[in-house]
Formats: sequence, C-alpha cells, structure tokens
Amino acid sequence: MTARSRNQTFQIDDAGWLVDVEHCPSPNFGPRPPERPISLLVVHNISLPPGRFGGDAIERFFCNQLDAAEHPYFQEIRDLRVSAHALVRRDGTCVQFVSFQDRAWHAGRSSFIGEDECNDFSIGIELEGTDDLPYEAGQYRTLAALAQAIRTRWPAVTPERMTGHCDIAPGRKTDPGPAFDWSHFRLCLADAVPPAGDSC
Repeated sequence: MTARSRNQTFQIDDAGWLVDVEHCPSPNFGPRPPERPISLLVVHNISLPPGRFGGDAIERFFCNQLDAAEHPYFQEIRDLRVSAHALVRRDGTCVQFVSFQDRAWHAGRSSFIGEDECNDFSIGIELEGTDDLPYEAGQYRTLAALAQAIRTRWPAVTPERMTGHCDIAPGRKTDPGPAFDWSHFRLCLADAVPPAGDSC
C-alpha cells in the first residue's frame, strides 16, 4: 500500500455525515428503530445503465430524479424508491446520500445471522461496478477508509460484521459478486488509519 492509501481517512460528524465529501441528499430514508443500534456494514454494487460507468445516473436514481426515457433499463426501475448511505465511484471518490444515523433503503428483505430487516441496523455502501468486472484499487482503499471510520464511530461494526448484499439476501441478490476480492479488502482495512480524534 502507498503512503497515500494508508493515510486516507474520513471523518463523520455528529449528524452522521461524512466531512469534506460530496453530499447528494436522498429522500429515500427513515428513522432507525431505537432498539437496533448500528452493527453491520453491507457492500453492494451498482451501475446505471448496467455495465456502464460514469455520469450521474446513480445519483439521480437515489434522488428519484432519473429520466426513464433516457434508457430502456430506466423504464424497468422507474418506480423504485431506494438509496444507500454512500457510493464509491470507479475513481475512488465518495458521495453520501443518507446520514449514517438514518435508515437507508438499501438491503430490502434480508437477514444476517438470524437478525432480520438489515436496513434497521446496517450501513449500506455501493461500489460503482458489476458482479463480474474487477473493482479498482482506489475503490478498495476508499471502502476500507470508510469502514474504518464507521467502526471507529460504531465499534459493533467489526470486520466480521462487514458483508455483501448477496450474503444477507441470498437467492435474491448477487452483489458485490465474485469480482469483489474480500481478502484484498480486509488487507486494506487492516492498513487503514483510524480517524484522528474520532470516538464512539
């Protein structure tokens, strides 16, 4: 890992927003049940249209502003109301849609080790990508730095409680897919620097 990647950090403010990161607030969220504290990180992938990278279609999709006439696939998803807490683009940059304190609509019907409705207690991070195309090195570094900031603020989100959408909704979801290298992600996570001055 380079010095730059080792030193990448994120700060989370008291309202649950990343500091010095692009914010694109989505209306697709709700309150978390108070009895279900944050304890899980879920990794997803998304590309719009499928397999195409770049542009702002993902941002517009999560903000209910996607023009269904732009592409045939957009007709299929025009009525969906979904979101994630954050997106990591192909170049490793990050945009946040929902405060980590709130319940984003990313997991759907789901279960993790017997705990149902994962949206209630999880943070969802989207990677711009597909199941079968390799992710970029910068995406792993950014995801690891995000995960480090999240587990510093919410210690219950241990590395063992970082999982894929496919693992909490098997048979229904496949992301982040076989192209996601969990071993490499965990190496990046071990190399990530805890945010200075952050605490739970």
